[in-house]
Amino acid sequence: MYKLSLKDWVILLTIVPTTIIGFSIASYFSYSRYVELNTHLTDRSRSIIEPLAIATTEAVINADREKLRHLVGFTHRTQSSIIKSIIIFSKDNQVLVASAYNGDTELMRIDAGEQIPLTTSSVFTDDYIIFRTPIIDENSDDEVITNTSSAQVIVGYIAMQINKNHIKLAQQSQIMMAFAIAIFGTLISAFFSTRLIKNFTRPVTSMVQAVDRIREGKLESRVTGQLIGELNFLKNGVNAMAESLGDYHDEMQQSIDQATIDLRESLEQFEIQNVELDIAKRKAQDANKVKSEFLANMSHELRTPLNGVIGFTRQVLKTPLSDTQRDYLQTIERSAANLLAIINDILDFSKLDAGKMVIEKIPFSMRETVEETITLLAPGAHKKNIELSLRIAPSIPDSLIGDAMRIKQVIINLASNAIKFTDNGCVNIDIDKAHVDEHKAILKVTVSDTGIGMNTSQQASIFEAFGQADQSVTRLYGGTGLGLVISQRLVKEMKGEINFISDEKNGSTFWFSFQCEINPIPDESLLRPVALSQKSILYFEPHTHSRIATSEILESWNMKVYPVISLEEISHALAKGNTFDFALIAHDITPTALNELKQLIKSVKENIPSIHLAINSNSPNLHEALMAAGSSSCLSKPLTPEKICKALTPQHFDFANSLIEVLENKLDIKVLAVDDNEANLKLINALLQEQVREVVTAQNGQEALELCVHESFALIFMDIQMPVMDGISALKHIKAQTFNDKTPIIAVTAHALSDEKDKLLNEGFNSYMTKPIDESMLRHIIYEYCDLRLLGNQVTQSKHINSGYAKLTTHHENPNNVASAQSKHIDENMTSEQTFVNSSVINWPDAINKAGKKPRLARDMLEGLVDSLPETKLTISEALTAQDINKLKEYIHKLNGACCYTGVPDLGKIVHQIETQLKSGSGIDDLEPEFFELFEHIERVSSLAEEAFSEIDKLLEKNYS
Repeated sequence: MYKLSLKDWVILLTIVPTTIIGFSIASYFSYSRYVELNTHLTDRSRSIIEPLAIATTEAVINADREKLRHLVGFTHRTQSSIIKSIIIFSKDNQVLVASAYNGDTELMRIDAGEQIPLTTSSVFTDDYIIFRTPIIDENSDDEVITNTSSAQVIVGYIAMQINKNHIKLAQQSQIMMAFAIAIFGTLISAFFSTRLIKNFTRPVTSMVQAVDRIREGKLESRVTGQLIGELNFLKNGVNAMAESLGDYHDEMQQSIDQATIDLRESLEQFEIQNVELDIAKRKAQDANKVKSEFLANMSHELRTPLNGVIGFTRQVLKTPLSDTQRDYLQTIERSAANLLAIINDILDFSKLDAGKMVIEKIPFSMRETVEETITLLAPGAHKKNIELSLRIAPSIPDSLIGDAMRIKQVIINLASNAIKFTDNGCVNIDIDKAHVDEHKAILKVTVSDTGIGMNTSQQASIFEAFGQADQSVTRLYGGTGLGLVISQRLVKEMKGEINFISDEKNGSTFWFSFQCEINPIPDESLLRPVALSQKSILYFEPHTHSRIATSEILESWNMKVYPVISLEEISHALAKGNTFDFALIAHDITPTALNELKQLIKSVKENIPSIHLAINSNSPNLHEALMAAGSSSCLSKPLTPEKICKALTPQHFDFANSLIEVLENKLDIKVLAVDDNEANLKLINALLQEQVREVVTAQNGQEALELCVHESFALIFMDIQMPVMDGISALKHIKAQTFNDKTPIIAVTAHALSDEKDKLLNEGFNSYMTKPIDESMLRHIIYEYCDLRLLGNQVTQSKHINSGYAKLTTHHENPNNVASAQSKHIDENMTSEQTFVNSSVINWPDAINKAGKKPRLARDMLEGLVDSLPETKLTISEALTAQDINKLKEYIHKLNGACCYTGVPDLGKIVHQIETQLKSGSGIDDLEPEFFELFEHIERVSSLAEEAFSEIDKLLEKNYS
């Protein structure tokens, strides 16, 4: 919007009003004069024509043309300035006399049929006025009276044409003069307005410019000149303001100078402090480095002899010993294992504190994971005669993606604490879903006990590091006080939360939640024994939680369950004549309960031949004694689906015939496998040979490209990091240069971060697999990209063989460990107490499982890894010394790939963690503690390898004898 300036306002308030008023007055007087002149002309014309009409009456009556001509000519001559023509008409509208022959007679004549007006009339045109007045004989004796009742006789009329040019000129002159005067007045007003503007706006403009200069910092600017009136006051005010600002600026500048001096001194102090802080930071980093080195070195120095102690103790336990010696050695073994657990807790806490704990995303079975954990905790609960019970809600999805090891660690921490602080009663574990959708599941694990509980002050410090409820608790029960702190941080890393409620002397309830992804390829190996459907079972269990948990398992198999909680109810159920296919009797074992239980078996045996016991003991002697008393089987609590199914449906599984049946259903396709690691290539070749007709191998991308130029493949499995030509380059060349451009290519990588997986798919890979290769995942890949009709029977047979493996396991073993099952059907005395069955250094069952259940192949791959470790350690050390991070990534990637297919859990875990950190951008210095730990694990594997291979060879001899 336009804003009016002072100049505009002066013009608006002076010149414009003057102009409007001047022109209004000029218009008014011009109009008045115009009307006045017209009136004057009309009156003058009447004053001429009307006397003339009277004067010519007699001559018209007498038809005296000469006289009429004389009168008309005289009148015309005397008034020639305005008269153009005078004509006298008779009453018959005939011309009698005209004053000029150039007059327009027809214009001045009355139209035919019109009567002669009785009074003077006028007709106006642009240039003329025509007046007509009747010639009346007022003294006529004629009887005929025309147009009036009086004695007036119209004898004719006079028409006079008046010229308006003279009057028009006068009018125009008057208008011009009036507007000239108005314009002159406007010019005079404009002149004085301009003078006023100059005398007013110039000083104001000068003051505005002075204020602008002052605003720009030119405080010496002043308004000059002698001004009048209020402008002079304003000038003095502006100058005074400028002077005040100048004084204030000088004062402020002095303050700034002083503040600058003070700030410079402060900066000097800050610089000194920064130097001191930098020195302190370096010292702290050095101290942290020393701490990390100390932890790594102490870990090595403590765990190495401890592993020796544990290993040789177990070896001695295999020799003939007296009961006292065996008891002492078992005490040594437990103490060493506890010390090793404490060291591992401290290392885990250190990693969590440094933010270096990595949560894996690996497919796992929720039920198998939890059941493995509870099986490990069961002996501790049995020793204290505590009822340990597990209930997993049937609606929970079993096939998940997450970090099973960390979930087990949290459950072990909470459950072991519950067992530790409970002297009698029970420890119940419940697992239920908090939220489940198509892509993720949030599960809740609750561990409740009937132990000592905690008071309010103890609850406030329960999650503090290196602390427990109080010192007496620490002295009485032992422990580092790190278990709950580690659990809390692990739960947070798994996007969950942990909390508890406790009542002193009435027990505690701890619960935690965690988030997992739903496995898009679910494992359908959940037990559904068809043979038990509609079978009836009498189930005796006095403990409510255990009774509910086991009943849910049995009912999920469509069994008819009759639960009872007392011996009287058993007798009552049998007395009714009810028939049962099975009896499952759960009983607490006390020194006085054994005979009572034998009597119960004997009484029930008469009605139910198949009796199965569930007791809170894993003593083989006790189990044998109870089975000798008449029970079909004796299970250790807590009961799991695998244990119950194996007890109720014992059968022989023909492994060899089923394997032959599977191998006869290979897909008639040719597959290419590419990997630079000989062990990895050997394994994937063996796994593929079981499922497809022909497998071709290549050791780098260039070899794969040459093969693809000459041969066509149904599927290609491609490693990523390889010499000569990497997997991504090979993919692009194969797609562009060969006729395998439509062949599905699957990326096989030992370490697939989420962004790396997306990158591989964007590069053009159809899918990806992470090492170690899971046989079921491999089967699903072939299932997805090859002929479904050919593969269907093979999948069915493979599930059958897997279920057969599960049936061969005992209650001492991991129900999921298929490899252990394969050895178990040869050697029934193999238990979890052997050195390498569940060792975290060299785990033989894990090696067999990763080798596709092929013990010979697993042995060869493990031997290849062990043989390469000295050279691998040397190359990694050289890369660390040279600070060559690219070489380091290459060596770590190769070692990670090798560990994926061999049973070395600890080494594989630390290598995987280091590669994750390197790919995430961590520097070599940041990972120094991890490299110390890596070298320690390499030494541990190398030192135990000879003993491990000796035991493995014995197992293989038994297996293949």
